[in-house]
Amino acid sequence: MKKQIIFLCSTVFLSLSCNVVYSEVIGWVEKVRIYPGNAVLKAKIDTGAKTSSLHVTKIKLIEHNREEWVHFTVTSLNGDVIPFERKIQRVASIKRHFEDTHRRLVVLLGICIGNTYREAEVNLIDRSELNYPMLVGRQHLAGNFIVDSARKFNINPNCKDLPKE
Repeated sequence: MKKQIIFLCSTVFLSLSCNVVYSEVIGWVEKVRIYPGNAVLKAKIDTGAKTSSLHVTKIKLIEHNREEWVHFTVTSLNGDVIPFERKIQRVASIKRHFEDTHRRLVVLLGICIGNTYREAEVNLIDRSELNYPMLVGRQHLAGNFIVDSARKFNINPNCKDLPKE
């Protein structure tokens, strides 16, 4: 496990105050594990993107207890096709360069990167034309990771104390 200690210091009226921040160093591409489902995927780490995106197939809208949910499948790194059912949190409007705005379903998923597990909003999309099935945006990264753009596959997903599925 590679951790880096960052000292954030500032001067306030001639006195020095510092905060220590512990962050995992990750590369621009990492293996991540998503929950529920325990699927390991390759993910592009993108500090330029605000939100995270996930390649899904077989999207079907369903209803649970009068709430809108979505059923979809994800193909893991080893080729397993894993079904998911998640409550729809919202519908996001995504603006892409030189294209119209797209609307995407957003669900809450657990994401494990290195030893850090956090839940995050993830928008669902067909990323089959892209190199990586997942993109992890800065909302998920903020305060927990330092991205080293010279590295790839710096850590493996190894989170402990995960929520029960």
